[in-house]
Amino acid sequence: GCLLEGKLYPFGEISRTDNCFRCSCSQEAISCCSLFHTPVGYDKNRCEIVFNKKSCSYNVVQKKDPSKECFVYSHA
Repeated sequence: GCLLEGKLYPFGEISRTDNCFRCSCSQEAISCCSLFHTPVGYDKNRCEIVFNKKSCSYNVVQKKDPSKECFVYSHA
């Protein structure tokens, strides 16, 4: 198998790791890509990003009131 961040995964396709990556594991290498997009365009003075591991996504919320979402105009 392949060792990734201290966890052993079996050879083959890994649909989702504990840290929200999709990977392909072979005897030669492991290659991974993220299952999420990172918000980069939002009001950084009023808002902050919070990663939701359950949904593998970022939420952008107001610093003063995290129950309110902020508008995001671009992702990376």
